[in-house]
Amino acid sequence: MEQSQIQLSDKRVVIHLRRQTANSGSEAYSEKPSRYFKGVRRDYIAELPVNLNAKILELGCSEGETGALALSEGKCGYYCGIDIWAPAAEKARQKISEVFVGDIEDLELPWTVPTFDALIMSEVLEHLVDPWATLAKLRNVLKPGALVFASSPNVSHHSVIRMLVRGAWDLKDSGLMDRTHLRWFTPKTYRELFESCGYCVDSVRELSPLSRKARILSALSCGYLKHIFIGQNDLRAHV
Repeated sequence: MEQSQIQLSDKRVVIHLRRQTANSGSEAYSEKPSRYFKGVRRDYIAELPVNLNAKILELGCSEGETGALALSEGKCGYYCGIDIWAPAAEKARQKISEVFVGDIEDLELPWTVPTFDALIMSEVLEHLVDPWATLAKLRNVLKPGALVFASSPNVSHHSVIRMLVRGAWDLKDSGLMDRTHLRWFTPKTYRELFESCGYCVDSVRELSPLSRKARILSALSCGYLKHIFIGQNDLRAHV
């Protein structure tokens, strides 16, 4: 098949998926427990310098806990969040500078020039139909040198491999096999996703430290099998 035909096929798949999800949209999150929209990424905020002139954008801000921490610690003077689930976004409005409600894939961003010094996307990109287009869109509003923090589940984790060996694909209400996930990444393909959209990737590592057993098995394989022990892809990049 020629390259042009492959690209056309990819576009048709994306259009089909968007049509399939257009009617559900944020409704897919109505069954999520309240804890799904809570939580704070202290690790991300800890890595940011103190700068009251900085502006931070978070995609998938939920109830705004991460943004509230950034503001309280002086890591920025303006923190903007985007979230598809209105009830969570309403709570975030009480904690951070500004919140936009909507699907980032359809949302028209109000910024026409590079505006933000950092971008945070915790467990978001796997929920999108076309994360490539979204990353390209967001890159346009980031200043040169802006820091990027992102994480997503690792589909090459040994638990998924064991499930596939059983001939299963068991979706759940949360976690690695969350039924609202539309895209799946390994550490390698997560890096490639960002690099293909013009980001400079500094690292892709495990979100949580590996267990002693996992470290031993990884070492015995000279690191070749390390990726199957990583639960979450945790990325750092810059523009």
